[in-house]
Amino acid sequence: MAKQPLPGSQRDPVPGAWATGRTAGDQRLEVTVIVRRREAPGFRAHLAELGRGSRRAPMSHAEFASAYGADDSDLQQVAAFARAQGLAVAQQHAGRRTIILTGTAAQFEAAFEVELSDYEFDGGAYRGRKGPVRVPAELAPVIEAVLGLDNRPAAQPHFRIRPAAAVSASFTSPELAALYGFPPGDGAGQCIALIELGGGYKPADLKAYFQALGVAQPKVVSLGVDHAKNAPAGDPNSADGEVLLDIEVAGAIAPKATVAVYFAPNTDAGFLDAITTAAHDATHKPSVISISWGGPESGWTQQSLTAFDSTFQDAAVLGITVLVASGDNGSSDGVSDGAQHVDFPASSPHATGCGGTRLTASGVQIASEEVWNDAASGGGAGGGGVSAAFELPAWQDGLKVTPSTGAAAALTRRGVPDVAGDADPASGYQIRVDGQDLVFGGTSAVAPLWAGLIARVNAMAKTPAGFINPVLYRSPQALRDVTAGDNGAFVGGVGWDACTGLGSPNGQAVAAALGGAASPAGAAG
Repeated sequence: MAKQPLPGSQRDPVPGAWATGRTAGDQRLEVTVIVRRREAPGFRAHLAELGRGSRRAPMSHAEFASAYGADDSDLQQVAAFARAQGLAVAQQHAGRRTIILTGTAAQFEAAFEVELSDYEFDGGAYRGRKGPVRVPAELAPVIEAVLGLDNRPAAQPHFRIRPAAAVSASFTSPELAALYGFPPGDGAGQCIALIELGGGYKPADLKAYFQALGVAQPKVVSLGVDHAKNAPAGDPNSADGEVLLDIEVAGAIAPKATVAVYFAPNTDAGFLDAITTAAHDATHKPSVISISWGGPESGWTQQSLTAFDSTFQDAAVLGITVLVASGDNGSSDGVSDGAQHVDFPASSPHATGCGGTRLTASGVQIASEEVWNDAASGGGAGGGGVSAAFELPAWQDGLKVTPSTGAAAALTRRGVPDVAGDADPASGYQIRVDGQDLVFGGTSAVAPLWAGLIARVNAMAKTPAGFINPVLYRSPQALRDVTAGDNGAFVGGVGWDACTGLGSPNGQAVAAALGGAASPAGAAG
């Protein structure tokens, strides 16, 4: 059957990578295929309502799958094509619009007209492809993404560790919650989803950490996606650091919430599958998803950018708040081409990008707060800037972006981040990982900090806040404006800026804004 290129599927090798040979034809692969949603016009109208800050009630998972999931006939068409190519269907899910196929490398090469090769680069090795994926012409309107043929690392965790002796001040998560004026509460009845692309946790670390804090240990559930599992490496500098940072920060602020940790392979397919699994988990029903992994927009295919953003749109309709770290490499996002870059998935307009500050406390009050930027001494800086991939969302219309050199100009595309919080390791978080008590920073800490806040708000309001961006941009007084400092190419200023967004949380005000938006009765008191 005639095949045509799948738009947005073009792949190039990792910069500096070299091919070491063709991938063995008998190597077993799993590939994720995303299909179109049914009733796309109705979904867009629903999403537009939420984009205007509507109080529309979230859909149940069953309602969503029926109204906006994949059509059975589309899934059947893809399955029939796969079987004709000798591939098998490992799983499919209408709500996630996902069908996972298994087979050999040779079978997938023939099915999608790609050539798979093994590559090495300074950071390791991967299986990759060049050029586009090709799909049958009759399936071109049906298939939106084919992920997993290329298994290069998709993202990095956004944390920084400092020895305690090198830190001028550090805080426990409850201390930061108090400094930021979080409303009282424990997140009872909520589920916080954490997305992890490696590493793991040891129960002994959690027990010791929460006992030392004097806080009840939350229920932590480990969930494997695409054959991944809780697998601690025993090194705080590994992905273990990210896993424990996320659990301990969110869990200490919302100890009565369930913390569901979705472990997945660090590939574009694994990352997406973890998020879709969390968003459509009808068992644990997360009301908040916290993501502390990402990479420069320029490293993603268009099909991945679209598929992730589409999943965050699902989350909005399901009443789930998605919080994503904006990166720790300032306005370049670690890319050495001399241009400015933002981190993805923080740059998705349907996620809330979380930037970084440096916080100084005086007793139980915040004495000062500025943009986190310790890059000159190798310490990192909060990510932020202007997206090259996403258009300007309506709720950012009329904002300006101020470069470090030159005059302020109108923001013409999606601006990152949306909110911020303490991220400088010099004013970092006290965390226990792999038997060690360490101080962590990075925007990785900000996403679970906000997740704990949203869990408290949701528990108070008795209904999920859901998609919070339109509400927060309409209520900037709910944020502590951070006006001093820069992240490289951009400077902080009054109102939204490309360093700390609207600012750090004024917790009670955030609760009032979101509780009022989420509950007509105004349950936040």
